[in-house]
Amino acid sequence: MTLAEQVYEALIYMYALSLLFYFSDCIRRNAGAKRTGTGFLVVVWGLQVTHVIMRMWAEGHFPIYTTFDFLFIFSFSIVLMSLIMTRVQRSEFVILLLNIVGFSVTVLNRLWFTAGEISLHNWQTVHGLLIMHITLANLGFAALTVASVFALLYLFLHHKLKNKKWNDTVRRLPSLEVIGKYMDGATLIGTPLLGVSVVLAVLSIVAERRWHLLLDLKVIATGLAIAIYVGYFVVKRRKQFSMMIMSRWTLIGYALVIMSFLSNAYSAFHRWTGE
Repeated sequence: MTLAEQVYEALIYMYALSLLFYFSDCIRRNAGAKRTGTGFLVVVWGLQVTHVIMRMWAEGHFPIYTTFDFLFIFSFSIVLMSLIMTRVQRSEFVILLLNIVGFSVTVLNRLWFTAGEISLHNWQTVHGLLIMHITLANLGFAALTVASVFALLYLFLHHKLKNKKWNDTVRRLPSLEVIGKYMDGATLIGTPLLGVSVVLAVLSIVAERRWHLLLDLKVIATGLAIAIYVGYFVVKRRKQFSMMIMSRWTLIGYALVIMSFLSNAYSAFHRWTGE
């Protein structure tokens, strides 16, 4: 096992400890557990940075070209967003849910993929477009993950309030108005990022003259996901539906994004071979 792999193993353990302390705080209010969980999360972020630096030193370029790299950067983005959100009041449950996603991706990435296993580095014609596509898709994916977490919390809190089920969990959550505001904001950030990444993907297809890829499952699935999110803003602007409906709309869009990513296995464009 290389030193970089050992660092990756260590960050998984630190991540697990962070989740345990955040879970403890969410089950029963515990400021000490929350601070400890945040501390471990900072350590996780530091280990992620260390892992990237080691990979850059070993490979001679920023690690971005493989499925492993994409998921690693996604989990890095989740950790960074979580650390930023620690400054927001009553964000414990948001951070916990985000990092359940981040931790799951981190572990599955270690089990399913290998760093540097398959490279897209030979896409010389569209090298710059490819880097921008991957980066923007990653950031958009992370932002829409945040939006989906807030959508889940909105549905949960609305159900509790509607049935007048007051408890400590309800009191520790932001108001419906605040949750809806954050959901809108994250969706507003994630949608154009994902949209531009798709435009860059289409441009790379045109540049390589791989016209058949315009009908690829990956391209179509991502296009449908973006259409859902664009529809979200069109409908919201006209104020045709309640925030309950919009929360469900957000989750449907995110489900399509997940389906789009999972379609990599069947996609000629995103088999990550560059051939």
